[in-house]
Amino acid sequence: MPTLNLTGDRDADALLSDDPAALLTGMLLDQQVAMEVAFAGPKKIADRLGGFDVHAIAEADPEEFAAVCARQPAVHRFPGAMAKRIQALCRYLLDHYDGRADAIWTQGDPDGREVLRRLKALPGYGDQKARIFLALLGKQLGVRPEGWREAAGAYGEEGSRRSIADVVDEQTLQEVRSYKKAAKAAAKRG
Repeated sequence: MPTLNLTGDRDADALLSDDPAALLTGMLLDQQVAMEVAFAGPKKIADRLGGFDVHAIAEADPEEFAAVCARQPAVHRFPGAMAKRIQALCRYLLDHYDGRADAIWTQGDPDGREVLRRLKALPGYGDQKARIFLALLGKQLGVRPEGWREAAGAYGEEGSRRSIADVVDEQTLQEVRSYKKAAKAAAKRG
């Protein structure tokens, strides 16, 4: 499996590259914080719990897990709310995929539209987050079910710099930031 370069931290990126549940969690955290901060969150959890374990996270006492997420440096700027979302995601993975996050894109040989549907069903994942994650799978991890680019929409476009799916180094991170800043400014102008 290729090694991702999303956080600027080799160990955090290795966890994301090796553990699909950690990668899904990083995407879950990618809101209202810098992209690299969001995707570094799973490593912070792993360091504090002795590994990133879907079962342990899902079954943890909610208050204790929230405290784990709030410990400085916090996993997210809203650690309590995100702790609940992370636990909901892990419970969903246990209930629907026996804890195997990669089953979302491997179980039953799904096409791109089905993978997108499965991603959108995850707690904390809306349409945009699901499309970005599908693009990340296709562009960086070689997970390319039939029709994945179409299902990912604009995020699947070759050479685009729209999202974390396009970040492979510091330069592309800055290009994505510039794109997001310009898009936000255009939206404000109406």
